[in-house]
Amino acid sequence: MKPILELHDLSVAYAGSAALAVPGLALEAGTLSGVVGANGAGKSTLVNAIAGWSRAAPAVAGRILFDGEDIAALPAHERVRRGLLLVPEGRGVFLSLSVEENLRAVMPPRGRGFTMDEVFALFPRLAERRRNPAGAMSGGERQMLALGRALRLGPRVLLLDEPSIGLAPRLVITLLQAVRRLVDDGLTVLLVEQNVRAASAVVDTLYLLERGRVVARGPVAAMQNDPRIIEAYLGASHG
Repeated sequence: MKPILELHDLSVAYAGSAALAVPGLALEAGTLSGVVGANGAGKSTLVNAIAGWSRAAPAVAGRILFDGEDIAALPAHERVRRGLLLVPEGRGVFLSLSVEENLRAVMPPRGRGFTMDEVFALFPRLAERRRNPAGAMSGGERQMLALGRALRLGPRVLLLDEPSIGLAPRLVITLLQAVRRLVDDGLTVLLVEQNVRAASAVVDTLYLLERGRVVARGPVAAMQNDPRIIEAYLGASHG
């Protein structure tokens, strides 16, 4: 099967200093891939570059193929139009608007995108709080709302940047299980996570990023046995 998203020699430099160097990465349609690593490993830099959000745009190099087309020179909004979306760390919702108003503020493209009812079916907690302002909700609820807003735009590939940060363990499980259901229904997702244990429970393929470089990759079952991951991320003190 031909990958829906491919990276070739993608690199990012800040003020002349290399922050990311990924020779290759490929996502097949309908799969959930995880990029894990410590804080500062380059995970956010990676998804920002893919989405066209990088503040180091003049220093981003390489090819980003979406459905076989190189989109590396396209602005972020054109990548969104093609179905490549990033849900950034920090939620990204309108705090003064209600849940319903946040969802209505997104205009789904014709023939694509979740309806509000479909978002509420995926996240019943949002349905319960549909008239509450986003600013009065928990971090987990805001993360669900941010994901719901992205789904309204009909993504074909969704990039999730650290969705579990600041969330209670129970909400992390709820959120990632919902992402897994979306993938099982055909969505392609690249999940960036520091919480390796949580990511490993839902992803198909795992990439280990260290100092801006992919140092290990493979099916999650095999990667969970990698000594580097066990020692650094899956030990008794981690999780």
